[in-house]
Order: sequence, then C-alpha cells, then structure tokens
Amino acid sequence: MVDTTPLLRAVDLFADRLRAAPQSRLQRGAAAEALRLAQELARWAQAVEEPGAEARVMPDAGMFAVADQITVAAHDLAVVLRSAEEVEEAVRVVEEARKSAGV
Repeated sequence: MVDTTPLLRAVDLFADRLRAAPQSRLQRGAAAEALRLAQELARWAQAVEEPGAEARVMPDAGMFAVADQITVAAHDLAVVLRSAEEVEEAVRVVEEARKSAGV
C-alpha cells in the first residue's frame, strides 16, 4: 500500500485556505480553480477504477462547497493510487491548483 499522506496534507491545506478565504476571493476565481481540481481528481480516480467508462462530471455545488469537494475527490483518488510517483504527481497537481487559486 502506498503512503498517500502527502496528498491528503496538500489537499487539507488547500481546503483550509479555501474555507478561510473571503467570499470576494472565492468569486475572483479561487472557487472555480478548486472545482476544476476536484473534477480533475475525480476523473483521475474514475479512470483508475473504471478504465474506459464514460467520465462522470463532479457538479458545481457552489463556491462554499468546493473545499469539501476537493477533499472528497482527493480521498477517493488516494484509495486507488498505486505508487509513490502517482502520489507525487497528485501532490504537484494540488499545489499548482492552490497557487493558481491564490490561496
């Protein structure tokens, strides 16, 4: 079993910053970037679990829900990651999204 702690820590940091961000920052793009990340992580997990299946899209549940959405998507992905390299790639994706979101 691969250690996914770095991924979960990176996501927790991003989610905490989103929860603490003012509404104006969320509206200026942080929420949209977080939703994009949640959707990407969910697609990744689905591709591993159900190769070849039609991709489902995580819905937009609103700017105040995106922190929970990235957390859920990351936990789903963490269950299916198979190597330290995959974990490192997932951490990189999360950190890039956090920086892009400005939180």
